[in-house]
Amino acid sequence: MATPTALDLMLAHPFTSAEARRLGLDYADLVKQEVTRVSRGIYVPRVGVPTLADRARATLAVTQGAWASHRTSTALNGLWLPDPSSDHSLLHLSKPSHLPRVRREGVVGHRVTAHPGEVIELEPGIMASSPARSWLDLGQELGPVSLVALGDQLIRKPRPQFEGRSESYATIAQLTEMIRLHPKMKGVAKCRAALADMRVGADSIPETLLRLCLLAYGFPEPELQIVLRPSDAFSPSADLGYLALKIAIQYDGAHHLADQQRLRDARRDAAFREAGWTVIIVTAADREDDFGRVRHKLRSALRSRAA
Repeated sequence: MATPTALDLMLAHPFTSAEARRLGLDYADLVKQEVTRVSRGIYVPRVGVPTLADRARATLAVTQGAWASHRTSTALNGLWLPDPSSDHSLLHLSKPSHLPRVRREGVVGHRVTAHPGEVIELEPGIMASSPARSWLDLGQELGPVSLVALGDQLIRKPRPQFEGRSESYATIAQLTEMIRLHPKMKGVAKCRAALADMRVGADSIPETLLRLCLLAYGFPEPELQIVLRPSDAFSPSADLGYLALKIAIQYDGAHHLADQQRLRDARRDAAFREAGWTVIIVTAADREDDFGRVRHKLRSALRSRAA
């Protein structure tokens, strides 16, 4: 296998003119190649789509004192964004409030006050707002439901065997303190209100949306992650429901369509039903009509249990 040339390395991802010079390439070399200048001193290959991380790394390399923030850092942290906010054609970069904001093609610049721990190194060459600070950054942009959904993702307890981490991105106490430290920040009032509606236990964005929908339609607030047999380490659990009334609600997302998962789900649901529970299954299709079918079944179940 041939050893990659300096030009091969440059054409593999976004790069800066300084990086090209370090590898012995000058401007004349670059203009002859299949590259596109996307901003001052930053080039991308014309073939392929550069990743958000590569674009951020190249831009930060020529933007001293800046870090990725807002929707850019939210995505780089692997967090959810609603569809209207998931367009990353523009990078969001912040600088401390005593420095001038970033003014560059393809960049939305912000000037902010950041306290220790609110800016982290995600990987070499990429400084970014922490997951919690990213949520606060988006307080001025996201609606109330989206802020709660993103916040639930921050405070949920991860499953180490699947996620490679054992700690939540943030706790309610940490978010409360961060809000206290930024009393005049745009959107902080919306974040404060969202914090009151956030709950530990939602394992997915759809579960949060379902919970908020039920509350909006006047249903009692459901409990989250209900374990059928608390003394049994291998007990099945319900995503949400009502323990006292023995109503379990399971949100079965796309991965539940796999054969092995469907068998596990069937055993899970059978265990609840054998114990006298009513089980309501929710799918992605139910979101299309604001969970209308689910609300109808739940209302019937609540009446039946109350009787």
